[in-house]
Amino acid sequence: MTQRTDTPPTWDERTQLTTFLDYARDTARTKCEGVSAEDARKAPLPASPLMTLCGLISHLRWVEYYWIQVMFLGEELTGLLAEATDDDPDPEMRAAVDIPLPRLLAEYEEQSARYRLLMSEYDLDSTAKRAISDGRHVDLRWVLLHLIEETSRHNGHLDVVRELVDGRTGV
Repeated sequence: MTQRTDTPPTWDERTQLTTFLDYARDTARTKCEGVSAEDARKAPLPASPLMTLCGLISHLRWVEYYWIQVMFLGEELTGLLAEATDDDPDPEMRAAVDIPLPRLLAEYEEQSARYRLLMSEYDLDSTAKRAISDGRHVDLRWVLLHLIEETSRHNGHLDVVRELVDGRTGV
């Protein structure tokens, strides 16, 4: 079982932010523990055919990629997100049903560790290379807060999907 804590070892701002992001990440992984391969691919919400455990974990992985590598570091958009269109805005969720959940979770965990180290090299006031839609350049602090919010919101989706596919609750 994944060990989680939301209590930082020190009380500086960076440690608090990264501890909460890690806690949200760990919670997402915990919500997927013990699910069958079949259930990980089920989309139990009729109006949300892409909302599967696999799809949500893939989405979280690609959201972090987008905000850290593309927006903050200014790299070119590649991979599944580069395939997004008006007709297929979430290719990372659609494609995920063809990828085993353990692989998705391992890739997410590996990427999280890499980003944790990478982000430790920047000051929280460092600004993103790319501007958000209103033209402003957010700072690393905002990126971390956004990832905490995004991951926590999708943890709620993981809760609902998990309960509907196999009845597990309380994670």
